Amino acid sequence: MRTTVFDQRLARHYDELKWLYCELYRDEAAFADFAEMLRRCWAERKKPLREQDGRREADPDWYRRRDLLGMMLYVNAFAGSLKGVKEKLDYIQECGVNYLHLMPLLESPEGRSDGGYAVSDFRKVQPSLGTMEDLEALADACRRRRISLCLDFVMNHTSEDHAWAKRARAGEREYRERYFFYDGWEIPREFEKTVPQVFPTTAPGSFTELSDGSVVMTNFYPYQWDLNYRNPAVFRDMTENLLYLANRGVDVIRLDAIPYIWKELGTDCRNLPQVHTLSRMLRMVTEIVCPSVLLLGEVVMEPAKVAPYFGTPDKPECHMLYNVTTMATTWHTLATGDVSLLKRQMEILCALPKDFLFLNYLRCHDDIGWGLDYPWLARNSGTDEVAHKKYLNDWFTGKWPGSPSRGELYNDDPRLGDARLCGTTASLCGVEAAVREGDALKLERAAACVLTLHAWMLSQSGVPVIYSGDEVGRLNDWGYRDEPGRREDSRYIHRGDFQWNLAERRTDSATYQGRIFQGLRRMEELRAAEPCFDPAAEVRVEESGSSRVLALSRRQGERELVCLFNFSGEFARAHVERGESYTELMYGTHYSGLRDVELWPNGFAWLLRD
Repeated sequence: MRTTVFDQRLARHYDELKWLYCELYRDEAAFADFAEMLRRCWAERKKPLREQDGRREADPDWYRRRDLLGMMLYVNAFAGSLKGVKEKLDYIQECGVNYLHLMPLLESPEGRSDGGYAVSDFRKVQPSLGTMEDLEALADACRRRRISLCLDFVMNHTSEDHAWAKRARAGEREYRERYFFYDGWEIPREFEKTVPQVFPTTAPGSFTELSDGSVVMTNFYPYQWDLNYRNPAVFRDMTENLLYLANRGVDVIRLDAIPYIWKELGTDCRNLPQVHTLSRMLRMVTEIVCPSVLLLGEVVMEPAKVAPYFGTPDKPECHMLYNVTTMATTWHTLATGDVSLLKRQMEILCALPKDFLFLNYLRCHDDIGWGLDYPWLARNSGTDEVAHKKYLNDWFTGKWPGSPSRGELYNDDPRLGDARLCGTTASLCGVEAAVREGDALKLERAAACVLTLHAWMLSQSGVPVIYSGDEVGRLNDWGYRDEPGRREDSRYIHRGDFQWNLAERRTDSATYQGRIFQGLRRMEELRAAEPCFDPAAEVRVEESGSSRVLALSRRQGERELVCLFNFSGEFARAHVERGESYTELMYGTHYSGLRDVELWPNGFAWLLRD
């Protein structure tokens, strides 16, 4: 019998994969069935995808390039449908984007979808957006343009309208065992003693009672039923669903809410060891069936809990992880004008292995949660957590005197001070207020702030991802308040339709849209061309001589780039111990040393040693 590429890949991982699987499920027959499913999925993989697998296997660091630039968008908001996105690929490439993240688009029930995260069929596209054939055609078009396509895969739960859930509700034991069903509240009450609530205001509790009196686990919303990964059938079928999407041409699978997927009574049901067993197996599955596909882990936690999801050098798990804490700390720093916490955050990140690849962003589809290092803030500046969260929310909603920011709160709980923040980058930076006031100077400074934050994102090691619309300074969409089905969810303030009239101004430098677009493109081009931005570069936090200015140095061989960021609304002077001459990349200004560099309010400098 002829040995196939699949056989060779399976052989490399077989012993470990079988050991982990049987350690978890104690069922060799089930493992044989699982392995046969992998072979079937590989056989269904079309020739262009297999050819891409071969190229990327030969170049395993293909995604660790400084020219990789991402954009995330909602299909309906951006172009109406998948066919519409395909027609807009010229614009996406004009933005310099070669990594396109499409927000949830699989079939989900209207009004009970949590923005598409309650999937009723993992093999169907939401009909209003198109078909699975449209998705595959878009993926093919992206591949021809060397754009990698990313899609969300909701692992933790299904919609209550999923076929499995319907059969479970009808009483079929096989399908009830795919979820956490109980005849009463005795065991659910025990779970709730140790499991934190995800949405205590909008969806309190972790279980929902059904009309027949049975109780089902629903950690997120009552219409999202948690899957029971203790059942090997769940892992097998969900893995097959993941590979089905990979075989449609999806290059990056975003593993949504992966820390939650294993449940144990008496624990917080977060980050349990079995989660890492499952994620390690998924990594091996992709390396066997579709080695050109990457796994992006969504782990919305502090770095100490995030880093383990990379696995180890010899037993890797996720290829990439979100840099959530730095995103939240960035906005905290903008509101306070004090870089001390962000400096500490970067020192922690710089100490991690260079193999750890983070996805960096300023804004995304979700809210901003203030998950900051409050124990450190309390020790170093006497910060009170609840009072500080209120200050941040007041600042970014424009309630604080002098704040130019305009945002909206989400899940506001005044008792705990746990409200989260929504808004576009431009509105949070002051563009919206300046436009409404007709203040040209404020507008210039707000646009500069937008560019500085993007320069900061581009200066971090990893993959930078822009939120669609930020490249042209899109403002908040306050009209969501008038739309049924949206008015209760303030996240729609930054999920509005893409404003193509703004994009038409992107070449006009007399408009703020043009200045932001052109400035961002200039920074992206500089980043792609400069070796100091390589993910493998040595990155260090430098002393800036100012509490307002963050200083980083990036070294690649003999080259050195010093990056300065003024997070305050005032002029600031940086003092970095460098006597050599440097040239600022954006504007070409020459410095004979870096002991006295003046930065504009919310300004930045990329200084390359001559």
